Amino acid sequence: MSQKLRVGILGGTGMVGQRFISLLENHPWFEVVTIAASPRSAGKTYEDAVGDRWKMQTPMPEAVKNLVVMNVNEVEKVAAGVDFVFSAVDMTKEEIKAIEEAYAKTETPVVSNNSAHRWTPDVPMVIPEINPEHFEVIKFQRQRLGTKRGFVAVKPNCSIQSYAPVLTAWREFVPTIVVATTYQAISGAGKTFKDWPEMIENIIPYIGGEEEKSEQEPLRLWGSIEDGEIVKAQSPVITCQCIRVPVLDGHTAAVFVSFDKKPAKEELIDRLVNFKGLPQELNLPSAPKQFIQYLEEDNRPQVKMDVNFENGMGISVGRLREDTVYDYKFVGLSHNTVRGAAGGAVLCAELLKAQGYIQGK
Repeated sequence: MSQKLRVGILGGTGMVGQRFISLLENHPWFEVVTIAASPRSAGKTYEDAVGDRWKMQTPMPEAVKNLVVMNVNEVEKVAAGVDFVFSAVDMTKEEIKAIEEAYAKTETPVVSNNSAHRWTPDVPMVIPEINPEHFEVIKFQRQRLGTKRGFVAVKPNCSIQSYAPVLTAWREFVPTIVVATTYQAISGAGKTFKDWPEMIENIIPYIGGEEEKSEQEPLRLWGSIEDGEIVKAQSPVITCQCIRVPVLDGHTAAVFVSFDKKPAKEELIDRLVNFKGLPQELNLPSAPKQFIQYLEEDNRPQVKMDVNFENGMGISVGRLREDTVYDYKFVGLSHNTVRGAAGGAVLCAELLKAQGYIQGK
């Protein structure tokens, strides 16, 4: 592609905004030209606005250091210089809904990491390997917003990435009951150990709103478009507990599952390692070659060894075995700020571009 699409990052100073900026450095299709944040950061260079709060393990890209941060609330002004935006703003849910739709109405597509629009009936919530067909609801959303090219698309919560793809690979066997406990990294709260020292050697058995998201969002991924709206699937029944653990990056899930058509273990592993989607078929820049890996060792997956599988865009699964109460149990691992947040949104944007939903203005 000769001309890269011009990208804006809304909420660019926070942890997910920083992850977007890191992932988009040297991206073959996209170039970050605008960073917008709260009024207190506006007018400063990006380097000054972030100060000592750069939370990535790689250095801040040189190309963004001297970009002057814009006021995210000056929608028309920000939108004028970009082809589309990624949204990682830190506001109330109602404020996020309003500002993302305001950007869409300037004919600027919005690919959001936020939860505000995940249940808006005509907003697609997509993991590109699982439900890319949900992007078809965008035409109905554009009718509602009165736009020709503007829209909002979102990615789901980071907590479900370590088991929803696995269950999708096993859909032919009809999962009926799923019991999952997620052990979630502190970066999911936008924190490092430096700014959350009380998490060192600690576990907190509560993450606000997370259990409902973990139980309901997979059902929306598996839903269908009816009368211009996404209607969630009715099964399987999912129940979750979500626990914050002293890990920087990486959400682990311990999952029990029962099936209507109980498969052999070998069949389950075969479906995992051969599971591919549209991103793999199209060879999108951020798509993992191997979406799900299966690890035979009893002590895998481990965060330290496996969280960066496929540059953090792949899912690692292990310890699959028969259970005495349910049919099977397994452990899944995903990178919560790459596949589970900014990377998942970048992959959505790549697919949206490949399908013609995002184009240069």
